[in-house]
This record gives sequence, C-alpha cells and structure tokens, in this order.
Amino acid sequence: MPRITYVNGRYLRHADAFVHVEDRGYQFADGVYEVCEVKRGYVVDMTRHLDRLDRSLRELSMAWPMHRRALELVIREVVRRNGVHDGLVYLQVTRGVAPRDFLFPQAVAPALVVTARKADPARAEKRAETGIKVITVPETRWDRVDIKTVGLLPNVLAKEAARAAGAQEAWFVDADGTVKEGGSSNAWIVTADGRLVTRPAEHGILRGITRTTMFEVAAALGLTIEERGFTVAEAKAAREAFISSATTIAMPVVEIDGAPIANSHPGSVVLSLRGAFFDIAEKCQA
Repeated sequence: MPRITYVNGRYLRHADAFVHVEDRGYQFADGVYEVCEVKRGYVVDMTRHLDRLDRSLRELSMAWPMHRRALELVIREVVRRNGVHDGLVYLQVTRGVAPRDFLFPQAVAPALVVTARKADPARAEKRAETGIKVITVPETRWDRVDIKTVGLLPNVLAKEAARAAGAQEAWFVDADGTVKEGGSSNAWIVTADGRLVTRPAEHGILRGITRTTMFEVAAALGLTIEERGFTVAEAKAAREAFISSATTIAMPVVEIDGAPIANSHPGSVVLSLRGAFFDIAEKCQA
C-alpha cells in the first residue's frame, strides 16, 4: 500500500505530494503543526491537540484552513488510507503561498498538509524497558516556545548534539541551571517521596498535550504533581526522571549528562504512568 498524504484538498501518493516554493512555511517558518499518537486504531487526545492548534493559529493571527470538524475527518481519512493502526499523524498549517514578503499576505488561503506513518509499538516498549539518556544544552530558542511553530532549528541542533553524545534527547536549560524542556518533549522528575515535578507551562515551555493528560493519569494513580522549576543538579539526584510527548508517552530517563539516575534503570512511577496512559487518554476512532 503506497503512503498517502493530504495536501491542500487532495489525497496524493506521498512521493507526489509537494507544496509551492513560495509557501511561507518554507520561506519564513510561518506555520504551526501538531503530532497525534495513533494507538490500536485510535487517534489519541485529538480534541486537546486541535484545541492547541486553535491557540497557535490565533497567536499568529492565522486562519483555520477549514472547519474544525472537516479537519477531524481529514485526519481520520489520512490515518485510514495509510493503514496506520499504531503510529502517528502529523498536520501542518502555514499562512499560505504568496510572493516573498515579510508582511502578512492579504486574501491568501492557509495551506494544509496531513501525513501519517506506522510505528512498531514493540520497539517503543523495548526502549521503555531500558530508558533513554539525556544531555543538557543552553537555551537558544525564541521566547514564544509556547506556540507550536515549525521553526525548530534550535531543537534540531540540540537533538543532533544529543545523538553525537550517544543520548536520545536534549534538555534546554536556563542560565540559572533550571531545566526548561526537551527538544521534542516535556521534562519531569520524581522526588524521593514520590512527588512528580514539572515546570509550569505558563511561559518558557510548550504546554504538551501528553503532559496535560499526564495530570489526569497521575490523579487516577493517586500521585501528586508539583508545577515548579527544577535544576539539573536536582534532576541528577532525583529518584526518577522521564520525558513526555505524543510519540514517547512517558519515557524513563536513566542518565543525564553521563550521570546515572538512581540505579540506572527505569523506575516504578514512570512505568505505572506509561501503563495507565492509554486507558485514561481520549481515544478517537480513526
């Protein structure tokens, strides 16, 4: 079965799916995106992802590319046409195609691309059994990381630095040593007495959808969450550490900058969060 991509009103073979050279997403990173997990044939947390898309579009004075209900149908159709039972669906909205100019173009329709791809859930579970390594990097991004834009070059560089160091994620760190978030994830620690700690999402980080749902998962498991900053030193001394995102859910961190976390093995708290997540998250039939 060939991959199918939705591009501005058409379902195309992935190999034939193109956008115009003057699409503002290409020339200015003038666009936003969302990534939803697909698990067991369900699109996970789609309502919250589209709510965040709505906020990103409003923050950039960008129109919806179509009615929200129609976009939900496109997402489901792309997942169905690609036969994705487990994997992810990606959607991107840009301001549209117009002659290159820094000013917003007038009377231009937003451009929409939706893709989906399969993933092997066994591979993710195997990764969770061993955990991942993280490095820390200085914060180099613009101030509005709360908007989920396609301007991700600092994130790309951070994750390349992680790969070069034999790690799988990089945490951005403020000048005072406070952890912000990962290149494509939110950052968490577990204190000695079992409390979950993650940085407040009002400013400086993206309000992750998986992060938001994790509050409900924690409540169901009787766990307490503290929204506050934590330092790299505190993270290295923590009982557990983990990241959350649509593609990793809750993924144990067993090493930070070469320092082992606890006994260098995934902890019981993060594994319990991971195990309960799908039962509590919203599930939309694809």
